[in-house]
Amino acid sequence: MRLQVFLSHSGACSRRKALDLILGGCVTVDGKTILEPSYQLTDPHSLVTLYGKRILPPKENIYILLNKPKGVTTTKSDRFAEHKILDVLPPKFKDLYPVGRLDKDTTGLILLTNDGILTHRMSHPSFEVDKSYRVVLDRSISGTDIKSLEKGVFLDEKKTAPCSIRHIASGTLEMTIREGRKRQVRRMFAGLRYHVKDLTRIRQGSLELGNLKEGQWRFLMKDEVERLRRDLKII
Repeated sequence: MRLQVFLSHSGACSRRKALDLILGGCVTVDGKTILEPSYQLTDPHSLVTLYGKRILPPKENIYILLNKPKGVTTTKSDRFAEHKILDVLPPKFKDLYPVGRLDKDTTGLILLTNDGILTHRMSHPSFEVDKSYRVVLDRSISGTDIKSLEKGVFLDEKKTAPCSIRHIASGTLEMTIREGRKRQVRRMFAGLRYHVKDLTRIRQGSLELGNLKEGQWRFLMKDEVERLRRDLKII
């Protein structure tokens, strides 16, 4: 692992700040000041210090894909929530964080991880990560209304970004957005007088829900993590 990456992944600082600290002579490896950010740490037992204080190796990153059940709140702590997201997982994963949110009545794909950099990039609007949902309405929707939704509708006096909608069956659609406003999908349809009976997130970025049933979870495969990090430009 490169020294600059080691510092950022350990939580000591951001990757950009790590660059400045290394070039400024603030970092040592086994007692030797290193001025090269790309210096390779080949020995896992190397002693890395910043301003003389030891920097511990980053924790092993864990990535879990969960099909969130209905009725579960996507939060780690909420005294009013009867069922919270981490209650679905074994207690040993209590240090993980959900990437983004799904409202209480929405099911589907949610990623939980202790990888702070990936969490930030998947959640921040500036990275425009696609999110796809299977939407079941109370009635069939007209082609005119689909076009209106795709162009954007006003929520809280601000127009939503363009989205794409694919017709699956009568009253059932697949909708892909790049935003994440509170209850956005439900509110967009409600504005045109449609009621969303069922909402499931089936994709987020390159991740797909697949055949996981509600409440089931699995670890991400190595190639899935690598593809995510590549798409999010995480070196």
